[in-house]
Amino acid sequence: MQCSARAAASPARAALLRRGTAGTQQVQHALPSRAPRWRRQRSHQGLIVEALRKEAHAEAHKPVVGKTQQHKGGEPIHIDEMIDTVRAALRSVAGGDLDFSPYDTAWVALVRKLDGGEGPDPEFPSCIDCIARNQLPDGSWGDDAIFVVQDRLINTLACIIALTTWNVHRDKCRKGLSFLHENIKRLREDDDNWMMVGFEMTFPTLLEMAKDIGLDIPYDEPVLQDIYAKRELKLAKIPIDVLHSVPTTLLFSLEGMPGLLDWDKLFKLQAPDGSFLASPAATAYALMQTGNKKCLEYLTDVVDKFEGGAPFIYPLELFERLWVVDRLERLGLSSYFRSEIDSYLDYVYRHWSDEGIGFTWGCSVPDLDDTIMGFRFLRQRGYHISTEVFKCFETKDGEFIVYPGQSNQSVTAIYNLYRAADQAALPGDDSVIERAKAYSYAFLKERQAAGDLNDKWIISSGLPSELAYGLEFPWKANLPRVQTRMYLEQYGGSENVWIGKNLYRMHLFNNDLLLKLAKVDFSNFQRQCQFEWQGLKRWCEKNNLEMYGVTPQSAMRAYFLAAANIFEPHRAAERLGWARTVVIAQAISSCFQSSNAYVTESMLEGLNSELTSDGDNLARRGEKYSTVDNGLLNALHELINLFAPGEEASNDLREAWNTWLTELTTNDVHESCEGSTALLLVRTVEICSGRHCSANQNLKLSEYSQLEKLTSSICSKVGSRTLSQVNQNGTTTESTENLEQQVDQEMKELVQCVYQSCDAISRATKQTFFNVTRSFCYVTHSSPETIDSHISKVIFEDVI
Repeated sequence: MQCSARAAASPARAALLRRGTAGTQQVQHALPSRAPRWRRQRSHQGLIVEALRKEAHAEAHKPVVGKTQQHKGGEPIHIDEMIDTVRAALRSVAGGDLDFSPYDTAWVALVRKLDGGEGPDPEFPSCIDCIARNQLPDGSWGDDAIFVVQDRLINTLACIIALTTWNVHRDKCRKGLSFLHENIKRLREDDDNWMMVGFEMTFPTLLEMAKDIGLDIPYDEPVLQDIYAKRELKLAKIPIDVLHSVPTTLLFSLEGMPGLLDWDKLFKLQAPDGSFLASPAATAYALMQTGNKKCLEYLTDVVDKFEGGAPFIYPLELFERLWVVDRLERLGLSSYFRSEIDSYLDYVYRHWSDEGIGFTWGCSVPDLDDTIMGFRFLRQRGYHISTEVFKCFETKDGEFIVYPGQSNQSVTAIYNLYRAADQAALPGDDSVIERAKAYSYAFLKERQAAGDLNDKWIISSGLPSELAYGLEFPWKANLPRVQTRMYLEQYGGSENVWIGKNLYRMHLFNNDLLLKLAKVDFSNFQRQCQFEWQGLKRWCEKNNLEMYGVTPQSAMRAYFLAAANIFEPHRAAERLGWARTVVIAQAISSCFQSSNAYVTESMLEGLNSELTSDGDNLARRGEKYSTVDNGLLNALHELINLFAPGEEASNDLREAWNTWLTELTTNDVHESCEGSTALLLVRTVEICSGRHCSANQNLKLSEYSQLEKLTSSICSKVGSRTLSQVNQNGTTTESTENLEQQVDQEMKELVQCVYQSCDAISRATKQTFFNVTRSFCYVTHSSPETIDSHISKVIFEDVI
């Protein structure tokens, strides 16, 4: 039976498509001859396996642990079926769905039977069988799709030692030794950023073990001497007293420190589940040295869950849940899985600590990456989380580190720090969050300029593009559908590979089914957008809006801003209400900027008539304005009486337009009325959504007034900045920066109102305020060429 994460990864999760191709040009270059893609086959059948059969491709070779075997299929899976498959996987989440690790499995295989008996026998014979079944055709063990020298060498040497120790599978040992002889010189080829965790400690230990059992390895190779030197340097830096008294990441690599360990002291740092920092290899070494029963119980549980093998780490359920939420949101799929996401974040909050969190609830060493991801999501879901947690990872030199004693910085962890500081800052926060934002932005820009964006935790070909977009568009100017369209090209699905003591894959949030679902969902969105756009264009032509200054380009931009924020299929009325409102408002503004006083007076008279009882009476009689002479009034009449559900809603919308028109006519022509336009958009969207009854009740709430005040103020400020750019009125850099600071401060207040305020106002309504405000910031932030490019990608360009 194939060794795989049977209990750790349920049947549902086993259905997620895996495809493991090389993630970067450097990795592809490192492939001398690409190993065939094998697939993990689980023993479970049912709906999910049937879904896979419809979608996946046939594989010629027997499956290897860690992948799902795929079959030729016919028709594509329906989107509802894909959603159900993903939902089943999300609901069956346990301790983490990841590959088995040949390295850790070899360490567990070395454990001798503890209950005595005649002669030495392995405590976990299934691990030996798992190793034997998963040797690659070239004689190595490791990731079969990506060739990273350290990964192949450390896995292969550990497996050879285990098989040789038990005197089994000599042919496999010979093939493995041949691979080592051919490739050990290539160690210098690896990117320093992709060093396996603790490699300079654990690999020399394996070499010494290999020498003790007489394995023929070129121990005098210069590259090995370099590694020995690095080991001695690191050992000299290890504070032995700290190692034995305080939980540190050194616990994760205990097997690489023979002769230095005082087990009586170390067992005080043992995790509640019996492991040492959730590492099967370190725990197996502790078991071999001490016979500790809790270590045995942990390893027995892990080997059972992974059907004979062991992963490089287990459990890691906090890390898995947080990254699932992140991927679902950026892929634009979160609306399908709101209850699952809420459940995940409730779990995270239950295990939250003001000192930070780690990859699992029992982790005694918090890390920046998991902590910051949790901080951002919890704040955005209304949990009250203090910024004091940032200080746990800030050094005296002003740097932010993932954990103490790290050898190099992580690009993705610092990017997650930047996103947290950019997206979840609130008024009154400690200045540490601003220091975190400044540090992370400067660090990422420096690495970007140097072209040094390979990360220590993940191999992803889309990472440079992901960072470039994230740094160019701060959250206040980042439209949801633009982000998703970009991320569809950056997210690697099953091609993304994670770096631990060896390479591994996280199947729940890096899989091809999620990618396919996201692409199908986005393609459906594009088809609906193109259909709605054609209708909007016909509406403009029918009402002869071009004579009022409306162009296809301006109408398209209005629709794009609506669709990029409100993209769910059932919300067409809100999208079109937003777009038509912008078109009509721009046309009316154009009329009032006309030098023809008669045109202005005539238009004002017609608008006053439409927005009073005359317009209501016209609607009651079922009549319309002439589209030849009064197309603009007819367009407004249709918006009010067709998009607003019911007489009360129509009257509310008339009132909103009256308010807007009053401000337009009393403002100076050079003044920005973007604030009032933003509030008109909010009111329109709320009325078109059917939430107008609750909207009327909201008007009485102070929180609602605060949302209106902030939205109006921010949009007015960014509008005045745009106006000054258009008029070229000599605005100074200092005044622009001051305006930007004011906007940033008010955005924090708006974020607090949207995510941290009372529940009397619905989440959807608060999100409408945020969407409208963000669209104004986006327009100010982006050049016309950039907006046109985004329109093309979001609405028209096929998702490949």
